[in-house]
Amino acid sequence: MGIIIWLVIGGVIGWLASIIMRTDAQQGIFLNIVVGVVGAFLGGLLFTGGSINNAPLTIYSFLVSLVGAVVLLAIVNLVRRGRVR
Repeated sequence: MGIIIWLVIGGVIGWLASIIMRTDAQQGIFLNIVVGVVGAFLGGLLFTGGSINNAPLTIYSFLVSLVGAVVLLAIVNLVRRGRVR
């Protein structure tokens, strides 16, 4: 059951991050999930010094995951286009 929650929350976080970075029209649901899950991992590394994978779902962990996903999309935009939107 945990993996389904990861996918749903990852999809929501990836979708919100793509709206913030204005890349929503270019991404599908699969890429939103990947961005959300990888962004959560990246945010955990950046803000907590480790992973937030075992952390309960709180506002803090949600925001850390969202910031990680936005940073991930910014890096992807920088590599693909040479600028951050």
